[in-house]
Amino acid sequence: MKMSIGVDLHKSQFTVCFLPENRRTVETGLYPTKEIGYEEFLGKCGEYQEKGYEVRAAVESTGNARYFRNRMLSAGIDVTVVNTLKFKVVNESVKKTDKHDARTLAEFLEKDMLPESRLCSQTSEDIRRVLKTRAIAVKAVVGIKNQIHGLLLGYGIETKRGQLQSKKERQRILSGLVDHSVYGSAAEAIKPLFDTLDQFSAQVKKLEKVLESMVAEDKEVELLQTIPGVGLITAATLRAFIDDINRYSSPKKFASHMGLAPWVQNSNETIHHGHITKRGPKDMRTAMVQCVLGMVRNKRTTGGYRIMTRYRLMKTHKGSGKSIIATARKLSTIIYMMLKNGEPFDPLRMEYSQKYLNMHAAAFEAAKAG
Repeated sequence: MKMSIGVDLHKSQFTVCFLPENRRTVETGLYPTKEIGYEEFLGKCGEYQEKGYEVRAAVESTGNARYFRNRMLSAGIDVTVVNTLKFKVVNESVKKTDKHDARTLAEFLEKDMLPESRLCSQTSEDIRRVLKTRAIAVKAVVGIKNQIHGLLLGYGIETKRGQLQSKKERQRILSGLVDHSVYGSAAEAIKPLFDTLDQFSAQVKKLEKVLESMVAEDKEVELLQTIPGVGLITAATLRAFIDDINRYSSPKKFASHMGLAPWVQNSNETIHHGHITKRGPKDMRTAMVQCVLGMVRNKRTTGGYRIMTRYRLMKTHKGSGKSIIATARKLSTIIYMMLKNGEPFDPLRMEYSQKYLNMHAAAFEAAKAG
């Protein structure tokens, strides 16, 4: 006998529906998302297990779904985390209550019709959290710098964008404000911001050291950093969101997961292609764009690469934005094969071979003759 449990999980509580295979007794319950609530729920599941039921549960993908899943797995209960983007039955229901949502999840679980959301490994999750904290700190640093630029401009001091990057330069600016009475109390207004900027900058560096230690022996990060222009942050971001390259069956699936594939609408004899879907993780797409921009900045090394030649040609008639996205999609294929085969970036494969040049020359001559 199987016991399917639907769980409507929230921040402070979760509602469950116990749905046995024979459907003779359907039981519901409400538990707090605290230790006492989890213990009480696991105790109830244990009672059904003692009666011979094969207990399994389904929960929608939420912020605390991983913790709930880990607690259930520790008790020997299999949990299906539902992909909410592919399961619209709950959201589009005209009867939207916690009990009804839990019952719906249990019914679809019983029929094995729930689209599962794959959770990444704990290591990847930990890297993502550190990257997220660093992104918050970097955003705070940028915001503080903008405020300082504005305050200084109000006192008639025009500063350049990178002038506040150096601690020595910031101290020089502060000393200048103190020494000249024409600036009034500008120093008192600016100094707290400088102190806060120092603190956040120190935290960013500390987080980067933590991240570096986390991926010190990671082979995927090492491989990704062989790409010209790809640093620690970009490589760690890709590694954290890729998690396991073997879960993608092809480079196209890999690009589609990142949201770099264009949407397609095919009906009868009409086919429309649109912009990229942007369905994947935003951080992943941003990291791919950073990879391309890194290669663009390293033009002394990458200038002769085929992918960069195509980028420059496309940029002349498509613009910079579309060209970067198109190049990022092409680069995703290279990254997929690198990680799949465990091979570092090979610059020789990026160069134009003589055979390739002869083929293009022949095509050009044929087009000219025609």
